[in-house]
Amino acid sequence: MSTPPAAADAAAHYLRPGTLHLREQPPLALYVHLPWCLKKCPYCDFNSHEWRAAPAAPTAVGERVLLRAEDLGSAPREGLPEARYLDALVADLDASLPLVWGRPVHSVFIGGGTPSLFSPAGIERLIGAVRARLPLLPGCEITLEANPGTFERERFAAFRAAGVTRLSIGVQSFDDAALRALGRVHDRAQALAAVEEAARAFDTFNLDLMYALPGQSLLALDQDLATALAINPPHLSVYHLTIEPNTFFAKHPPALPEEDTAYAMLDRITERLDAAGLVRYEVSAYARRGHRCVHNLNYWQFGDYLGIGAGAHGKLSFPHRVVRQVRWREPALYMERALAGEAVAQASEVSRADLPFEFMLNALRLREGFELALFTERTGLPLSAIEAPLAQAEQRGWITRDLHHLRPTARGFDFLSDLQELFLPH
Repeated sequence: MSTPPAAADAAAHYLRPGTLHLREQPPLALYVHLPWCLKKCPYCDFNSHEWRAAPAAPTAVGERVLLRAEDLGSAPREGLPEARYLDALVADLDASLPLVWGRPVHSVFIGGGTPSLFSPAGIERLIGAVRARLPLLPGCEITLEANPGTFERERFAAFRAAGVTRLSIGVQSFDDAALRALGRVHDRAQALAAVEEAARAFDTFNLDLMYALPGQSLLALDQDLATALAINPPHLSVYHLTIEPNTFFAKHPPALPEEDTAYAMLDRITERLDAAGLVRYEVSAYARRGHRCVHNLNYWQFGDYLGIGAGAHGKLSFPHRVVRQVRWREPALYMERALAGEAVAQASEVSRADLPFEFMLNALRLREGFELALFTERTGLPLSAIEAPLAQAEQRGWITRDLHHLRPTARGFDFLSDLQELFLPH
């Protein structure tokens, strides 16, 4: 990636002539990264940073964090640089406005980290600042990621009042042994209480679950699914636990289920969720009618998103190019640079050769596939640019297509990584 142009010059720089010809800009979303967590999970490779409170803050007991009653409420966490970080986010957004001026925003996603560590007043300030600067569409989906801890649960109704319309709760499991193995700071009881509170406060919410956990059996998975389905959630995101580089688990790998067992677990998940009315619409996402995640659908359809916050990534389209941006990763450095009007650490144009893979990496995750015209609309390239890998994928039985639509087959979903790799530049 190259050094980004100065904010004042960026719009003109990206609007100059180029080799692509995008007839219209795709839908625009906003991603906001709040990077702090109570504790870094051993499997997590996201840009999250453990927040260390003063000695009087929550006391660690074994693997669990216990919170005192006086810690609950709407005030910012002690020692968390909430006000300064929000100032930096607003400065970052202000500097970015020339790149997205006048474009309506379809969704906002506040992710992390654990955004629910921020106070409802801070989230309200953030959403207010966004509304003052960007034209949010009526009914704009505004998602906040939350942990099931007691502190966060007490704030759910206040987050709704602050303008959040959708909550995404990182439950991961309802089994206490599995939660301890994953290094989570909540237990089963806290998870159940959090989901009940989310259902009271929000019309729609998501539960994150994981499978193929250390020591997990099919029976244990069934019990997790039974607990989740008894809650009747409108949306579930279900992820295979993977060992990512530069994590604690990468250095100290746990014993995970065999690959065949993991495949059987995925089949069980899809079968049980489908029977309960939760339709798999993306590789890892299951939803009831009317509860699909607008923000994530925009990613998978190769839409645009402005990413602000420490380490946030963004993708923006212009008439003749597609640009990716990355913010400074370390929170203190990000705040310093954002407040100086220099939040973007790196920016680069996506090359013509890379665009087919970038598009297909996302769009092929959709169970229902996509309209072929979308490829040209979002990349500025003709369909002939992907004809050879499409023919190869069709020959292998990984996709079906007609003149208008492409859909991955069940076999294509099973070999999704291999299918996506067909579109890598040669």
